Amino acid sequence: MTTINLTVNGKQLSATAEPRTHLADYLRDCHNLTGTHIGCEHGVCGACTLLVDGVPTRSCITFAVTCEHAHVTTIEGLDDDEIATELRAAFKREHALQCGYCTPGMMVSARDVVLRMESPSEHDIRVAMSGNLCRCTGYVGIVRAVQSVIEARRKRGAGAIPDGNRKVLGPAGSGHSSAVAANGAKPRETSATKAAASVAAAPARADANWTPQTTFVQSFTVEHPVDQVWEFFGRIGEVATCLPGASLDGEPVDGHAEGRIKVKVGPISAEFQGVADVSRDDATRTGTISGAGKDQRSNSATRGLIGYAVKQGDRPEQTRVDVTVGFTLTGMLAQFSRSGLVQDIANRLIAAFVQNLEAKLSAGEGAAPAVAAEFDAGSLFTSVIIGRIKALFASVFRRR
Repeated sequence: MTTINLTVNGKQLSATAEPRTHLADYLRDCHNLTGTHIGCEHGVCGACTLLVDGVPTRSCITFAVTCEHAHVTTIEGLDDDEIATELRAAFKREHALQCGYCTPGMMVSARDVVLRMESPSEHDIRVAMSGNLCRCTGYVGIVRAVQSVIEARRKRGAGAIPDGNRKVLGPAGSGHSSAVAANGAKPRETSATKAAASVAAAPARADANWTPQTTFVQSFTVEHPVDQVWEFFGRIGEVATCLPGASLDGEPVDGHAEGRIKVKVGPISAEFQGVADVSRDDATRTGTISGAGKDQRSNSATRGLIGYAVKQGDRPEQTRVDVTVGFTLTGMLAQFSRSGLVQDIANRLIAAFVQNLEAKLSAGEGAAPAVAAEFDAGSLFTSVIIGRIKALFASVFRRR
């Protein structure tokens, strides 16, 4: 058991719970704050949404222990909140609730929309609220309620607050609190805090304490001398052109690069914007790439660490590259990182990178191979599944 200290609805609360206890269960079971409802328990339906350090958070997939010293606001803590008061009246007026089970999380997300968005259209509100599901109202009343509150507030001069005064990017909780503990000590700085700061502005330096959710090792060979390959890997901008969907914002400076990578997974298109830092050791021909990024549309964030070693291949004109990739993915797109298909997709992504790398090395410095506008993981999923079905049938017929 672990003692967890939080500031909940303005009060300092403490209770012991197992490290695996999610924030929603901790609040309900340890402090009887049952206004936070638990629905899917997978971070999809949004019923459990509350505020952690002012940021809407899925409390059913957030460990309570990672929010040590954070400020948590539940639906009970919004009784006297100005925006929440206006939203309650609007929800009643527009018939924006029926069974009411989704309403606490819906109110928290709606409050965030009112706080941040200056003059959103109906479509903008629907997109912003798409993380909260309701199976009763059909959403029309909810959208009207949110829109009416925004219009009323703007007419009387209550403007939006850009980004809701958020100071960091990345998952809410996880040590992002800027609060001061009861004993006056500053909250501990965690790897998540460092990752968030790196996305916002600072270099994405490697953190020895960070542990990725997923790690895999891969090797590939290119038909070019090892010196040529190692020298090419030092040109960050040209290496980026070999990765499908990747692009840089300007020239890298002292191994620090800012850019984006476009990803498509079925109907979901994401553009991760972030930073990366590259370090290289000429003596051992090894390097590391530490990066972090976030997609605003899907509210997904990622962090990764790539280590690579460039070695002599089996032949004089051949180079072998050993790669170790570790990454963590949160948000809407995290559901795909849990799949056993990740390794197969990574293999295909690396194959595309190698193909572009070969073309680049053959064309010489300054030439840019044609690369995909975005990494279409949806098509890769299809090819992977088909490949596995073929392998299954082949194994069945071999046994006969």
